[in-house]
Amino acid sequence: MFAYGIFEVLYAPRKALKEAVQNPRYVGPILVMILFVIANMGFGYALLSKTYLDQTMPISADKDEWTETLAYWTSNANLTYNYQEYISGIYYGNKSLEFNLNGSSHIWMELNITETLNCSGPEGYKKLTFRVNIVKPAIPPSNVSIYLFSSTRKDSFYKDITGKIDSTGIWNNITISLGQEWTQINEADWNNITGLKLAFAWPNKYNVTLLIDGLFFHGVYKSGMEIAGDLLVSLGNPYSPINAFMQFTIQWVLLGGVLYVTPKMFGVKTVWKPLLVAAGFILMAYFIRTIIFTFVYTASPEIYYTLAYLGGVPGEWEKAYEQIFQKSSLPYQVLWGFDKFVWVWAIALCAITIRIVSEMSWAKSFVASTSSYLLYTLLLLFLAPSAVFL
Repeated sequence: MFAYGIFEVLYAPRKALKEAVQNPRYVGPILVMILFVIANMGFGYALLSKTYLDQTMPISADKDEWTETLAYWTSNANLTYNYQEYISGIYYGNKSLEFNLNGSSHIWMELNITETLNCSGPEGYKKLTFRVNIVKPAIPPSNVSIYLFSSTRKDSFYKDITGKIDSTGIWNNITISLGQEWTQINEADWNNITGLKLAFAWPNKYNVTLLIDGLFFHGVYKSGMEIAGDLLVSLGNPYSPINAFMQFTIQWVLLGGVLYVTPKMFGVKTVWKPLLVAAGFILMAYFIRTIIFTFVYTASPEIYYTLAYLGGVPGEWEKAYEQIFQKSSLPYQVLWGFDKFVWVWAIALCAITIRIVSEMSWAKSFVASTSSYLLYTLLLLFLAPSAVFL
Protein backbone atom coordinates (compact mmCIF):
# COMPACT_ATOMS: atom_id res chain seq x y z
CA MET A 1 0.00 0.00 0.00
CA PHE A 2 1.41 3.38 -1.05
CA ALA A 3 2.65 4.92 2.21
CA TYR A 4 0.02 2.82 4.04
CA GLY A 5 -2.80 4.75 2.37
CA ILE A 6 -2.15 8.14 3.94
CA PHE A 7 -1.87 9.88 0.56
CA GLU A 8 -5.14 8.30 -0.59
CA VAL A 9 -6.89 10.74 1.72
CA LEU A 10 -5.94 13.44 -0.79
CA TYR A 11 -7.51 11.85 -3.87
CA ALA A 12 -9.69 8.94 -2.63
CA PRO A 13 -10.75 9.93 0.89
CA ARG A 14 -13.69 7.54 1.24
CA LYS A 15 -11.57 4.54 0.28
CA ALA A 16 -8.67 5.54 2.52
CA LEU A 17 -10.84 6.23 5.57
CA LYS A 18 -12.85 3.04 5.09
CA GLU A 19 -9.64 0.99 5.02
CA ALA A 20 -8.37 2.88 8.09
CA VAL A 21 -11.56 2.10 10.03
CA GLN A 22 -11.85 -1.53 8.94
CA ASN A 23 -8.15 -2.33 9.35
CA PRO A 24 -6.90 0.17 11.95
CA ARG A 25 -3.11 0.35 12.24
CA TYR A 26 -1.15 3.11 13.90
CA VAL A 27 1.61 3.06 11.28
CA GLY A 28 -0.43 5.38 9.01
CA PRO A 29 -0.96 8.15 11.58
CA ILE A 30 2.68 7.81 12.67
CA LEU A 31 3.77 8.49 9.08
CA VAL A 32 1.45 11.51 9.00
CA MET A 33 3.06 12.69 12.25
CA ILE A 34 6.55 12.42 10.76
CA LEU A 35 5.46 14.41 7.69
CA PHE A 36 3.81 17.00 9.92
CA VAL A 37 6.95 17.46 12.05
CA ILE A 38 9.14 17.91 8.95
CA ALA A 39 6.67 20.33 7.36
CA ASN A 40 6.36 22.31 10.60
CA MET A 41 10.14 22.76 10.78
CA GLY A 42 10.15 23.93 7.16
CA PHE A 43 7.39 26.39 7.90
CA GLY A 44 9.31 27.70 10.92
CA TYR A 45 12.41 28.21 8.79
CA ALA A 46 10.43 30.05 6.07
CA LEU A 47 8.65 32.27 8.58
CA LEU A 48 11.69 33.14 10.71
CA SER A 49 13.95 33.76 7.72
CA LYS A 50 11.47 36.34 6.39
CA THR A 51 10.97 38.08 9.74
CA TYR A 52 13.39 40.76 10.94
CA LEU A 53 13.29 42.28 14.42
CA ASP A 54 14.65 45.66 15.50
CA GLN A 55 17.42 45.04 18.05
CA THR A 56 17.70 47.47 20.95
CA MET A 57 20.10 48.49 23.66
CA PRO A 58 19.06 48.07 26.41
CA ILE A 59 17.76 44.71 25.21
CA SER A 60 14.01 44.16 25.32
CA ALA A 61 14.27 41.73 28.25
CA ASP A 62 15.69 44.56 30.39
CA LYS A 63 12.99 46.97 29.20
CA ASP A 64 14.09 50.63 29.21
CA GLU A 65 16.61 49.95 31.96
CA TRP A 66 18.50 53.21 31.47
CA THR A 67 15.45 55.32 32.24
CA GLU A 68 14.34 53.04 35.06
CA THR A 69 17.53 53.39 37.15
CA LEU A 70 18.91 56.64 38.61
CA ALA A 71 22.35 55.11 39.12
CA TYR A 72 23.13 55.45 35.40
CA TRP A 73 22.73 59.25 35.48
CA THR A 74 24.44 62.40 36.72
CA SER A 75 22.97 65.88 36.44
CA ASN A 76 23.07 69.44 37.74
CA ALA A 77 19.43 68.85 38.78
CA ASN A 78 17.80 66.77 41.51
CA LEU A 79 16.97 63.27 40.30
CA THR A 80 13.98 61.21 41.36
CA TYR A 81 11.49 58.68 39.98
CA ASN A 82 8.06 59.61 38.66
CA TYR A 83 5.48 56.82 38.98
CA GLN A 84 2.55 58.82 37.58
CA GLU A 85 3.88 60.03 34.23
CA TYR A 86 5.69 57.40 32.15
CA ILE A 87 5.53 55.54 28.85
CA SER A 88 3.62 52.25 29.06
CA GLY A 89 4.27 49.36 26.72
CA ILE A 90 5.95 45.99 26.29
CA TYR A 91 9.48 47.41 26.24
CA TYR A 92 8.82 49.97 29.00
CA GLY A 93 8.76 49.85 32.78
CA ASN A 94 6.52 51.53 35.35
CA LYS A 95 8.25 54.86 35.91
CA SER A 96 10.22 57.68 34.32
CA LEU A 97 13.16 59.77 35.49
CA GLU A 98 12.35 63.23 36.85
CA PHE A 99 14.87 66.10 36.87
CA ASN A 100 14.12 69.19 39.00
CA LEU A 101 16.12 72.41 39.09
CA ASN A 102 14.85 75.74 40.45
CA GLY A 103 15.88 79.20 39.27
CA SER A 104 18.03 78.18 36.35
CA SER A 105 18.19 78.68 32.59
CA HIS A 106 20.26 75.53 31.97
CA ILE A 107 19.70 71.90 32.89
CA TRP A 108 21.76 68.94 31.78
CA MET A 109 21.91 65.20 32.41
CA GLU A 110 24.47 62.55 31.48
CA LEU A 111 23.98 58.83 30.93
CA ASN A 112 26.88 56.50 31.63
CA ILE A 113 26.68 53.53 29.26
CA THR A 114 28.28 50.52 30.91
CA GLU A 115 28.84 48.64 27.63
CA THR A 116 30.62 50.19 24.66
CA LEU A 117 28.18 50.57 21.77
CA ASN A 118 28.96 50.18 18.09
CA CYS A 119 27.00 52.71 16.04
CA SER A 120 28.83 52.21 12.75
CA GLY A 121 28.73 49.69 9.93
CA PRO A 122 26.14 47.01 9.10
CA GLU A 123 26.11 45.63 12.65
CA GLY A 124 26.00 49.03 14.37
CA TYR A 125 22.99 50.80 15.82
CA LYS A 126 21.45 53.26 13.37
CA LYS A 127 19.01 55.24 15.53
CA LEU A 128 18.53 56.71 18.99
CA THR A 129 15.02 57.08 20.42
CA PHE A 130 13.93 58.68 23.69
CA ARG A 131 10.97 60.55 25.20
CA VAL A 132 11.04 63.97 26.89
CA ASN A 133 8.22 65.66 28.79
CA ILE A 134 8.86 69.27 29.91
CA VAL A 135 6.42 69.67 32.78
CA LYS A 136 7.55 73.21 33.52
CA PRO A 137 8.09 75.88 32.44
CA ALA A 138 5.33 76.07 29.85
CA ILE A 139 7.84 77.61 27.44
CA PRO A 140 9.77 75.25 25.15
CA PRO A 141 13.58 75.46 25.50
CA SER A 142 15.42 77.82 23.20
CA ASN A 143 18.17 75.27 22.68
CA VAL A 144 18.45 71.49 23.10
CA SER A 145 21.77 69.78 22.50
CA ILE A 146 22.75 66.14 22.55
CA TYR A 147 26.25 64.71 22.90
CA LEU A 148 27.40 61.14 22.40
CA PHE A 149 30.67 60.48 24.19
CA SER A 150 33.36 58.22 22.80
CA SER A 151 35.72 56.90 25.49
CA THR A 152 36.23 60.31 27.14
CA ARG A 153 34.16 63.46 27.66
CA LYS A 154 36.58 65.31 25.36
CA ASP A 155 35.77 63.02 22.42
CA SER A 156 32.16 63.28 21.37
CA PHE A 157 29.59 63.82 18.65
CA TYR A 158 27.28 66.85 18.93
CA LYS A 159 23.89 67.62 17.44
CA ASP A 160 21.37 70.44 17.87
CA ILE A 161 17.87 68.93 18.27
CA THR A 162 16.02 72.07 19.36
CA GLY A 163 13.35 71.71 16.68
CA LYS A 164 12.44 68.20 17.82
CA ILE A 165 11.16 69.40 21.22
CA ASP A 166 8.55 72.06 20.59
CA SER A 167 5.80 71.08 23.05
CA THR A 168 5.50 71.18 26.83
CA GLY A 169 3.29 69.17 29.16
CA ILE A 170 3.23 66.18 26.80
CA TRP A 171 5.66 63.46 25.78
CA ASN A 172 7.87 64.38 22.84
CA ASN A 173 8.90 61.23 20.95
CA ILE A 174 12.37 61.86 19.51
CA THR A 175 14.18 59.61 17.05
CA ILE A 176 17.60 60.63 15.73
CA SER A 177 19.66 58.96 13.02
CA LEU A 178 23.21 58.11 14.04
CA GLY A 179 26.35 58.60 11.99
CA GLN A 180 24.95 61.40 9.83
CA GLU A 181 24.84 65.20 10.27
CA TRP A 182 26.62 65.13 13.62
CA THR A 183 29.55 67.36 14.53
CA GLN A 184 32.63 65.37 15.49
CA ILE A 185 34.67 66.71 18.40
CA ASN A 186 38.30 65.57 18.74
CA GLU A 187 38.82 61.81 18.24
CA ALA A 188 35.26 60.61 18.62
CA ASP A 189 34.59 57.19 17.08
CA TRP A 190 31.14 55.79 16.18
CA ASN A 191 32.43 52.31 16.97
CA ASN A 192 33.00 53.30 20.58
CA ILE A 193 30.05 55.14 22.19
CA THR A 194 30.24 55.16 25.99
CA GLY A 195 27.89 57.90 27.16
CA LEU A 196 25.21 60.45 26.35
CA LYS A 197 24.46 63.99 27.46
CA LEU A 198 21.33 66.10 27.03
CA ALA A 199 21.44 69.86 27.63
CA PHE A 200 18.40 72.19 27.71
CA ALA A 201 18.58 76.00 27.75
CA TRP A 202 15.99 78.79 28.18
CA PRO A 203 16.46 82.54 27.62
CA ASN A 204 15.51 83.25 31.26
CA LYS A 205 15.68 81.49 34.61
CA TYR A 206 12.80 79.19 35.50
CA ASN A 207 11.86 76.40 37.86
CA VAL A 208 12.40 73.39 35.59
CA THR A 209 10.82 69.95 35.87
CA LEU A 210 11.69 67.56 33.09
CA LEU A 211 10.90 63.86 32.55
CA ILE A 212 12.86 61.37 30.44
CA ASP A 213 11.76 57.85 29.52
CA GLY A 214 12.22 55.08 26.95
CA LEU A 215 15.80 55.68 25.80
CA PHE A 216 16.97 53.06 23.28
CA PHE A 217 19.67 52.65 20.68
CA HIS A 218 18.23 50.59 17.83
CA GLY A 219 17.90 50.30 14.06
CA VAL A 220 19.93 47.13 13.44
CA TYR A 221 17.76 44.22 12.35
CA LYS A 222 18.27 40.50 12.83
CA SER A 223 16.23 37.74 11.25
CA GLY A 224 14.13 35.43 13.36
CA MET A 225 16.39 32.58 12.25
CA GLU A 226 19.49 34.40 13.46
CA ILE A 227 17.87 35.16 16.80
CA ALA A 228 16.42 31.67 17.24
CA GLY A 229 19.60 29.82 16.27
CA ASP A 230 19.65 26.45 17.96
CA LEU A 231 16.19 27.07 19.38
CA LEU A 232 14.75 25.39 16.29
CA VAL A 233 15.50 22.09 17.98
CA SER A 234 14.59 23.16 21.50
CA LEU A 235 11.40 22.98 23.49
CA GLY A 236 11.25 26.78 23.65
CA ASN A 237 10.69 27.19 19.91
CA PRO A 238 7.16 26.51 18.54
CA TYR A 239 8.65 25.12 15.32
CA SER A 240 11.02 22.62 16.94
CA PRO A 241 10.50 18.87 16.32
CA ILE A 242 9.59 18.39 19.97
CA ASN A 243 6.82 20.98 19.90
CA ALA A 244 5.60 19.81 16.49
CA PHE A 245 5.35 16.27 17.85
CA MET A 246 3.44 17.48 20.92
CA GLN A 247 1.18 19.67 18.80
CA PHE A 248 0.33 16.81 16.45
CA THR A 249 -0.28 14.41 19.33
CA ILE A 250 -2.71 16.82 20.99
CA GLN A 251 -4.59 17.40 17.73
CA TRP A 252 -4.66 13.68 16.97
CA VAL A 253 -6.03 12.63 20.36
CA LEU A 254 -8.55 15.48 20.50
CA LEU A 255 -9.88 14.84 17.01
CA GLY A 256 -10.09 11.11 17.67
CA GLY A 257 -11.86 11.85 20.95
CA VAL A 258 -14.57 14.05 19.44
CA LEU A 259 -15.11 11.55 16.61
CA TYR A 260 -15.54 8.86 19.27
CA VAL A 261 -17.93 10.86 21.44
CA THR A 262 -20.14 12.74 18.95
CA PRO A 263 -21.74 9.71 17.21
CA LYS A 264 -22.71 8.40 20.66
CA MET A 265 -24.96 11.46 20.99
CA PHE A 266 -26.86 10.09 17.98
CA GLY A 267 -27.19 6.64 19.57
CA VAL A 268 -24.35 5.05 17.59
CA LYS A 269 -21.85 2.69 19.20
CA THR A 270 -18.23 3.55 18.46
CA VAL A 271 -14.84 1.91 18.94
CA TRP A 272 -11.82 3.96 20.00
CA LYS A 273 -8.94 2.59 17.91
CA PRO A 274 -10.54 2.81 14.42
CA LEU A 275 -11.62 6.40 15.01
CA LEU A 276 -8.23 7.39 16.42
CA VAL A 277 -6.53 5.93 13.35
CA ALA A 278 -9.00 7.72 11.07
CA ALA A 279 -8.30 10.99 12.90
CA GLY A 280 -4.60 10.57 12.12
CA PHE A 281 -5.44 10.18 8.42
CA ILE A 282 -7.69 13.27 8.51
CA LEU A 283 -4.77 15.34 9.82
CA MET A 284 -3.12 14.93 6.41
CA ALA A 285 -5.18 18.04 5.59
CA TYR A 286 -3.08 19.93 8.17
CA PHE A 287 0.12 18.61 6.64
CA ILE A 288 -0.98 20.07 3.27
CA ARG A 289 -1.96 23.27 5.07
CA THR A 290 1.53 23.62 6.52
CA ILE A 291 3.15 22.94 3.13
CA ILE A 292 1.06 25.66 1.47
CA PHE A 293 1.81 28.09 4.30
CA THR A 294 5.52 27.38 3.86
CA PHE A 295 5.45 28.12 0.12
CA VAL A 296 3.46 31.33 0.63
CA TYR A 297 5.87 32.63 3.28
CA THR A 298 8.86 31.66 1.14
CA ALA A 299 7.49 33.77 -1.72
CA SER A 300 6.45 36.66 0.55
CA PRO A 301 8.44 39.88 1.03
CA GLU A 302 10.63 40.32 4.09
CA ILE A 303 8.85 41.84 7.08
CA TYR A 304 10.65 44.29 9.39
CA TYR A 305 9.24 44.73 12.87
CA THR A 306 10.32 48.15 14.14
CA LEU A 307 10.77 49.37 17.69
CA ALA A 308 7.52 51.32 17.29
CA TYR A 309 5.67 48.02 16.79
CA LEU A 310 7.64 45.81 19.17
CA GLY A 311 7.62 48.43 21.93
CA GLY A 312 3.86 48.08 22.28
CA VAL A 313 3.10 51.69 23.19
CA PRO A 314 -0.69 52.24 22.82
CA GLY A 315 -1.47 54.37 19.79
CA GLU A 316 1.98 53.74 18.27
CA TRP A 317 2.18 50.02 17.68
CA GLU A 318 -1.20 50.06 15.90
CA LYS A 319 0.10 52.58 13.33
CA ALA A 320 3.30 50.58 12.92
CA TYR A 321 1.25 47.41 12.39
CA GLU A 322 -0.79 49.10 9.66
CA GLN A 323 2.43 49.78 7.74
CA ILE A 324 3.55 46.17 8.18
CA PHE A 325 0.14 44.83 7.16
CA GLN A 326 0.08 46.91 3.98
CA LYS A 327 3.19 45.10 2.84
CA SER A 328 2.07 41.62 3.88
CA SER A 329 -1.70 41.83 3.38
CA LEU A 330 -1.82 39.75 0.18
CA PRO A 331 -0.01 36.71 1.66
CA TYR A 332 -2.17 36.93 4.79
CA GLN A 333 -5.34 37.02 2.70
CA VAL A 334 -4.20 33.97 0.72
CA LEU A 335 -3.41 32.08 3.92
CA TRP A 336 -6.67 33.10 5.58
CA GLY A 337 -8.67 31.85 2.59
CA PHE A 338 -6.78 28.56 2.35
CA ASP A 339 -7.07 28.02 6.11
CA LYS A 340 -10.87 28.19 5.86
CA PHE A 341 -10.73 25.74 2.95
CA VAL A 342 -8.82 23.32 5.19
CA TRP A 343 -11.52 23.66 7.85
CA VAL A 344 -14.20 22.70 5.32
CA TRP A 345 -11.98 19.89 4.01
CA ALA A 346 -11.44 18.50 7.52
CA ILE A 347 -15.17 18.68 8.30
CA ALA A 348 -15.91 16.76 5.08
CA LEU A 349 -13.36 14.07 6.01
CA CYS A 350 -14.89 13.80 9.48
CA ALA A 351 -18.35 13.44 7.91
CA ILE A 352 -17.12 10.59 5.70
CA THR A 353 -15.62 8.86 8.74
CA ILE A 354 -18.80 9.23 10.81
CA ARG A 355 -20.94 7.90 7.96
CA ILE A 356 -18.64 4.89 7.57
CA VAL A 357 -18.81 3.93 11.26
CA SER A 358 -22.47 4.81 11.85
CA GLU A 359 -24.25 4.48 8.48
CA MET A 360 -26.16 7.66 9.32
CA SER A 361 -27.49 9.78 6.48
CA TRP A 362 -25.13 12.27 4.89
CA ALA A 363 -27.12 15.14 6.41
CA LYS A 364 -26.79 13.76 9.94
CA SER A 365 -23.15 12.87 9.30
CA PHE A 366 -22.34 16.45 8.33
CA VAL A 367 -24.22 17.80 11.36
CA ALA A 368 -22.25 15.45 13.62
CA SER A 369 -19.04 16.25 11.77
CA THR A 370 -19.51 20.02 12.10
CA SER A 371 -20.33 19.66 15.79
CA SER A 372 -17.26 17.49 16.30
CA TYR A 373 -14.96 19.91 14.52
CA LEU A 374 -16.26 22.94 16.42
CA LEU A 375 -15.74 21.12 19.73
CA TYR A 376 -12.28 20.05 18.58
CA THR A 377 -11.36 23.65 17.68
CA LEU A 378 -12.60 25.00 21.02
CA LEU A 379 -10.57 22.41 22.91
CA LEU A 380 -7.49 23.33 20.85
CA LEU A 381 -7.90 26.98 21.80
CA PHE A 382 -7.33 26.00 25.43
CA LEU A 383 -4.76 23.23 25.02
CA ALA A 384 -2.73 24.20 21.92
CA PRO A 385 -3.73 27.66 20.59
CA SER A 386 -0.73 27.79 18.23
CA ALA A 387 -2.24 24.87 16.33
CA VAL A 388 -5.33 26.98 15.58
CA PHE A 389 -3.50 30.22 14.66
CA LEU A 390 -0.43 28.79 12.95
